[in-house]
Amino acid sequence: MGAEHHPVATLSVLHEDNHVIVIDKPAGMLSQADMSGDLDVLTVVKQLIKQRDAKPGNVYLGLVHRLDRPVAGVMIIAKTSKAAGRLSSQFRSREAKKKYRAVVEGCPDPDNGRLVHMLLKDRATRVTRVVEQGGKEARLSYRVIETRDDRSLVEVDLETGLSHQIRVQLSFIGHPIIGDRKYGSSRDLPDGPGVIALFSRSITFAHPTKKEPVTVTADPPKGWVW
Repeated sequence: MGAEHHPVATLSVLHEDNHVIVIDKPAGMLSQADMSGDLDVLTVVKQLIKQRDAKPGNVYLGLVHRLDRPVAGVMIIAKTSKAAGRLSSQFRSREAKKKYRAVVEGCPDPDNGRLVHMLLKDRATRVTRVVEQGGKEARLSYRVIETRDDRSLVEVDLETGLSHQIRVQLSFIGHPIIGDRKYGSSRDLPDGPGVIALFSRSITFAHPTKKEPVTVTADPPKGWVW
């Protein structure tokens, strides 16, 4: 599907200035283009800026972090190369703080805790798993906000940013994210496969030029399961 046919209005801008644009990524959309040719965030945002600002030529955007395709929520994109360098550094050093919300199967016990695992990604299958040695250390903290029936709403503070980390670690302790069949969920969401009950709730970062802290928060996606 070409970008010109995509309902760009569904990709809302949460914050923007001359240096950064922060968007609310829809679940199911790629962060950046891959071999599939499916639509991605960078292409849509470039088109949005080009049309809105009547910009001739190319629009510069710098990808400073990614969200998994089935994940929705706050995503920061740099609008200048200087901002891209400074923001990328913040994500690498974990100065940028990310909070997520997830709906998981069951009720984690204890209802708040810290998870530390070694993770290894299989490049061939694109599946990440917990290993005893040879992987990279993944760290997160979680707290259960509420439990209903056989599912729980959980807030996650991400300390490291490994591929599929939240999905793998919660699944490993017996509480896969609802809809995440790849990592053990027994059910799909109403929106169907390719969407999971995980979204990037907020990101706090130092503005690349003003240095002051900026926090951007997203509401739950439309049709959120909680």
